[in-house]
Amino acid sequence: MNYLWKSKSNISSAEKTSFIHTDIHSHLLPAIDDGAKTYDESIELIKRFVTLGYKKIITTPHIMSDFYRNTPEIIHSKLQKLRAKIKEQKIDIEIDAAAEYYMDDWFINQVNTQKPLLTFGDRFLLLETSFMSKPYQFFDTIFKLQTQGYKPILAHPERYTYLQDDFNLVEEIHQKKVLLQINLNSLDGYYGKAAQKVAEKLIDKKMIHFVGSDCHGNRHLNSLQKVQKKKYYLKLKKLSLINNKL
Repeated sequence: MNYLWKSKSNISSAEKTSFIHTDIHSHLLPAIDDGAKTYDESIELIKRFVTLGYKKIITTPHIMSDFYRNTPEIIHSKLQKLRAKIKEQKIDIEIDAAAEYYMDDWFINQVNTQKPLLTFGDRFLLLETSFMSKPYQFFDTIFKLQTQGYKPILAHPERYTYLQDDFNLVEEIHQKKVLLQINLNSLDGYYGKAAQKVAEKLIDKKMIHFVGSDCHGNRHLNSLQKVQKKKYYLKLKKLSLINNKL
């Protein structure tokens, strides 16, 4: 790792995230998905969140039947160990965990059979889909989640090619009361110009409810430091983001 830890006192106010205090999308629990690999890496990344001004992290490991078969027990066990290490090192941040569910057949079956799902805050539930095509049971599954009292959040809608090509579908999803979360690094073109364009349009139309780092490693936090100087990042101040209410 090439990042040198600096205390808060050594970070200028211009480098800090001054108005987003809670991150709701990251992959910081070690060795359970494609994010952090070790507790040492997790701690390093968390220290970087502190220098950026974050007060709370809700980390969201993948749950995907074909690749990441995580369970609440696995996630909570890792969370407790990580909390203990944060406490040992006296890092001034709160950490919690939920999940980022991939909308596949396994997940749809969990919804249909009303199995309990990992949420945060006011029963917020983070979802992702295939990047190429909308799941054929998307709206039906969303409706079932809502009738069960969940508040679905679609992670990084700007990154899905099927939404990049059809903004009317984005608006339909929004009208169905699906909450939308963009990745902050999209505002710097990290995921390509098409994703950046959709993210900016969502901000202009005030359709964003959450923002997230989607941090898997140092590369995402390196980009996030640059994003804070972008015009559309500053435009987020005018939105009623739910992040800081958690």
